[in-house]
Amino acid sequence: MNNNIDKNQLQGLLNVVSKKIGIPPEQLKKELEEGKFDNALSAMSPNESAKFQQAVKNPKLIEKLMSTPQAKALYNKISGGK
Repeated sequence: MNNNIDKNQLQGLLNVVSKKIGIPPEQLKKELEEGKFDNALSAMSPNESAKFQQAVKNPKLIEKLMSTPQAKALYNKISGGK
């Protein structure tokens, strides 16, 4: 898979998500790297959780979603345009 997100972008996303679900970014990163999604999933609605689990099982879907103009615009909004 082609990874187009640099380390600064990834850290920005981790910061936003960790703030939303109430766990430190370092803990979230560690859990995600270990394949543990319990904390992230517990903060989502059942519908969001199901979509997330589907995306995790299909990396091509994640790549496709992240390359959409909407995803890029959302990232720019949450990262402050950096």
